[in-house]
Amino acid sequence: QVQFVESGGGLVQPGGSLKLSCTASEFASSNYPMAWYRQAQGKERELVASTTSSGGRTDYAATVKGRFTISRDNAKNTVYLQMNSLKPEDTAVYYCNRRWAPYENWGQGTQVTVSP
Repeated sequence: QVQFVESGGGLVQPGGSLKLSCTASEFASSNYPMAWYRQAQGKERELVASTTSSGGRTDYAATVKGRFTISRDNAKNTVYLQMNSLKPEDTAVYYCNRRWAPYENWGQGTQVTVSP
C-alpha cells in the first residue's frame, strides 16, 4: 500500500523559510508527475505546486508563484518544496501526492504555521 510521509513543517515568522520533504513507500514516485497540496483549517485542499516526472517542468498556484519552488530527487524517491517569504495565509497542513489521480490514502501531512 502506498504511503506518503511528509516532513519539514513547523512554526515560522512571516518572511521566513521552510523546506518540506516527501518520501513514498511502495511507490516509485519517479514514474509520475508529483504535487504538493495544502489544506487550511476550514477550507478545501488545494494544489500548490506540481512537477513532471523528470522535474523538467514545474507549475505553481498564483498565490505562491515566485516564493515556492518544487523539486525532486528521483534517486531518493523524494519530492521537496522550498518555501520562502512565507505569509500567514500560507498556514496549512501540506501534503504530497500524485499530480493526476491522487491516491486516496493521503499521508498525515506536515503542519506549517506562519505567525509573528
